Amino acid sequence: MAIEALSAFDIALVLTIGFMVGLAKAGIHGLTLLSVPLLALLFGGKHSSGVMLPMLIMADIFAVHHYHRHANWQFLIKLFPSAFVGVLIGTWLGEHINDALFMQIMAVIIFASVGLMLWLERNKAAVPDYTWFAILAGVLGGFTTMVGNLAGSVMAVYLLSMRLPKNEFIGTAAWFFLVINLFKVPFHVFIWETISWPSFTLNLLALPVIVAGVYIGIWLVKRINEKYYRWLVIGMTLLAAAALLPG
Repeated sequence: MAIEALSAFDIALVLTIGFMVGLAKAGIHGLTLLSVPLLALLFGGKHSSGVMLPMLIMADIFAVHHYHRHANWQFLIKLFPSAFVGVLIGTWLGEHINDALFMQIMAVIIFASVGLMLWLERNKAAVPDYTWFAILAGVLGGFTTMVGNLAGSVMAVYLLSMRLPKNEFIGTAAWFFLVINLFKVPFHVFIWETISWPSFTLNLLALPVIVAGVYIGIWLVKRINEKYYRWLVIGMTLLAAAALLPG
C-alpha cells in the first residue's frame, strides 16, 4: 500500500508500531507481539507480516550492533537449521491459514509459553540443554516468525529456560532474528508478494522512530535489574497473548 493511500492516523499508527519494534529489539520484550494485531488492522494478517519484516530487520541490525558481543553461539548453531525448516513450513502453510483462527491458535501457544516460563521461574530450574528441545524451539520459532512475526515468545521460552543473563539473552535473540528475518525476505518478495517498493517506502518512513526506539530501549534495559528483567519478559509476553485473543 502506498503512503498516499494512508490517512494521517494510519501513518501515525505505523510510526508508533515502528517505535515499539525498536524498543522490543533493544530488549523490552513483547512489544513486537503487541504490534502484530495493530498492523493487521491496517493491512490484514498476511500482508502485514510483509510490511513489518523490513522494520524488524532495520531494528535487528541496530540491536546486533550493540549486543553482538553478548551472543551465545552455542545455542544459535543449534537453533538455525531447524528454524530454517520452520520458515519453509510456514511459507507453505501460511497461505492456507485463516487470519482469525491463526491469531487464536497463536494466543494459546503464547499462553502455554508463559505457563512454562512461570513454572521454570517458580522452580528455579533450567530445562536440560537437550538437542530435541533446541530443534523443537527452532522449528516453532521459524514457523511462527514466518507466518506472523510472532516467534518472540517461543525464543523467550527457550532462552529463559537456558537461564541466560539479560545481555546474553538479548544478544542471542538479536542475532537469531537478524539471520532468520533476512532468510525470510525472498519468500515474502517472490512467493507471498507481501513486500513491494510502496511498502518498503513506508518502512523507510518509519526508520527514524525505529532507531529512536532501539536506543531508548537500550537506555531502559541498562537500568533494569536482572531478576526484574526476567519478569518483564514474562509479563510483556502474557500481555501480548491477551492482545491476540478475539474481542
